[in-house]
Amino acid sequence: MNSLKTIIIVGLIVALPFLGGASDERETKSVKGAAGQSDEKKQADQKAGKSTSSSAVQISMDKPVYKPPLRGSPAGRVGGGTRGMTERESFSLQVLAPDHIGYTVHDQPSLYWYVSKAIPHPIELTVIERNAVDPLIEKVVKGPERGGIQAIRLADYGVHLRRNVTYKWFVTLVTDPNHRSKDIMAGGIITLVEPPPSLLAKLKVADSNNAPYMYAEEGLWYDALEAISRMIDASSTNAGFRKQRASLLEQVGLSDVAQFENRQ
Repeated sequence: MNSLKTIIIVGLIVALPFLGGASDERETKSVKGAAGQSDEKKQADQKAGKSTSSSAVQISMDKPVYKPPLRGSPAGRVGGGTRGMTERESFSLQVLAPDHIGYTVHDQPSLYWYVSKAIPHPIELTVIERNAVDPLIEKVVKGPERGGIQAIRLADYGVHLRRNVTYKWFVTLVTDPNHRSKDIMAGGIITLVEPPPSLLAKLKVADSNNAPYMYAEEGLWYDALEAISRMIDASSTNAGFRKQRASLLEQVGLSDVAQFENRQ
C-alpha cells in the first residue's frame, strides 16, 4: 500500500520538476534585484517631488499587485481542479499557490488551499524538501466541515523551512485508505528567502493593513496571502479584505477561488 502511495508521489514530483541549482540561484537573486529596482525608482520619484509613503501606496491602490519574481525553468501547481462523476459528486480542490515557485521570508508560513464544499474524507498534508528521503511533514487532518479557503500553519506542527531550499507541498484527499490510487492531490512549491532590506524598512513604518501590498510588490506570494488572510480572520465581515484576497488569487490564475471569495 505504501509502495503505491510512493509511486503516486514520485509521479507528481516528476510532473512538478525542481529547478536546477543555477535556476534556484537566479530566482533567489531576483527578489533582491527587484528590491534594488524598487529603491532606484523611489530615488527617482523623490527627485521628481513624488510621495513614496506607505499611506500613499494604500490610497492609490485598491488591491495588492503581485509582481512575480524572475524565474528560470517553469514549475508550479499540479493537480486539483474539479473532480467527480456527477454534478452532485463533483468538487474543486486547489492549493493557493502561483504557477511558479512561491517565496516567503518566514520559516513557518501558512499554506492555504481551497475546496468547494465539505469533504467527509481525511486530508493529508505533505511537505517534501528537495533531495530528502523522508517528508519534512506528513500529517492527516479531518476533512473540512464546510467549503472555502483552508489554512495549515506549519507553526502548529513545529516545522521550520530552511533558507534557499525548495520544497514541494501537497494536499491530498484520501477517498479510500485501502486504495491510495484513488487519492486526489494538489500541490505547489515554496522557498524561504532572505527578506529584502527595502521591505524591512517599509514594514517598520507602515500600517499593518499595508503589509499585503508590500509583500506582493516584493514578489513574496505566501506572505502577501497570509497577511491578507490574517486580516480577514480578524475582521471576517470586511468585504474589502476579501476582495483584496480575490484579486491576488485572480492574478495567479485561481479564478474559481477568486469567484468564491467575491461571493462571500
